[in-house]
Amino acid sequence: MSFEIDPVKYGQLWEKVDQQTAKIDKLEAGMEELLALANKGRGGFWVGIMVVSAFSTLIGWAIHWITGK
Repeated sequence: MSFEIDPVKYGQLWEKVDQQTAKIDKLEAGMEELLALANKGRGGFWVGIMVVSAFSTLIGWAIHWITGK
């Protein structure tokens, strides 16, 4: 039994591997960008919570001061 590699099929396989590698690299870059955006969003969420908390505290203090209770 003789096993020979067909150079045309080997070249086609090599091209497919190169294409898949390029796609994987592009996906990795996209995932890194999504992770960065998620981290920014999480920070923005906590800043928003802090602002709303400070605002509600100020409103509560003002109502307490105005009503004198």
